[in-house]
Amino acid sequence: MTEEFDEISPNELTDNIFRLIGDEWMLITAGTLGNCNTMTASWGGTGILWHKPVATCVVRPTRYTYEFLEASETFTLSFFSEEYRKALEICGKKSGRDGDKFEAAGITPVEEKPGLVSFQEARLVLECRKLYVHDLQPDHFVDPSLDKFYPNKDYHRMYIGEITRCLVKRRS
Repeated sequence: MTEEFDEISPNELTDNIFRLIGDEWMLITAGTLGNCNTMTASWGGTGILWHKPVATCVVRPTRYTYEFLEASETFTLSFFSEEYRKALEICGKKSGRDGDKFEAAGITPVEEKPGLVSFQEARLVLECRKLYVHDLQPDHFVDPSLDKFYPNKDYHRMYIGEITRCLVKRRS
């Protein structure tokens, strides 16, 4: 995989993270190549915390990927060009419990380092080591209107991970 990607510092990222996550979406992936799952997400962020470059993502306990995040010390966030929008839609709708979503989406999982599964077709990958997890609690919502996102009371768990490696697809 690394022959197709260049490693850069997170400080060198030039993408607009709001557009990347909120508009273009990402895949959150955890597990090993033989036993992993991924899901599409459009909520999360990046920044500096504890003097480290970090990425945050949130996952509901009802999602299959949650089990893999809980069992893993690491996770990846993979970003794709617009031509993979349909693949991201499939990964957001199809559960890994019900079959091979990678095949259905037409994407190729790769694992260069144990426990860090990403995708050959990604244009940007953030490899993360879990630092902190926290369950969102409705009694901590300062803005009570946020509860509208939880009609089933299935509040997200937030994962904060140190970005240990940032990989950008080499331009051909």
